[in-house]
Amino acid sequence: MFLIVNKYLVPKGYRGLAIFPFVFVKYRADKKNMVFFNHEKIHIRQQLELLIVLFFIWYFIEYLFRLIQYKNTDLAYRNISFEREAYANELNLAYLRKRPFLRFLNYLTKK
Repeated sequence: MFLIVNKYLVPKGYRGLAIFPFVFVKYRADKKNMVFFNHEKIHIRQQLELLIVLFFIWYFIEYLFRLIQYKNTDLAYRNISFEREAYANELNLAYLRKRPFLRFLNYLTKK
């Protein structure tokens, strides 16, 4: 995994973006933010599980579904299963060591 600091490659309103094998960060300070970096590493693992391309197709389709469901771009983004898993576990720096395969599926529905 490669970490790249570049404010132009990260979409407006976001601090980072994971596209295997890269993690793009907008701010140099986030290179040392372990919680932020763990969040992005969770996305890298999700991408590998779905062979990268399928991850982005699923992400886009689920975002559209959530946008219809919530009628709000931020709520739609926050409720994508991949994001729900990453946000729920970003504080647990050991999460990826024990994370079951395809764990994001548990986050498809609210519990």
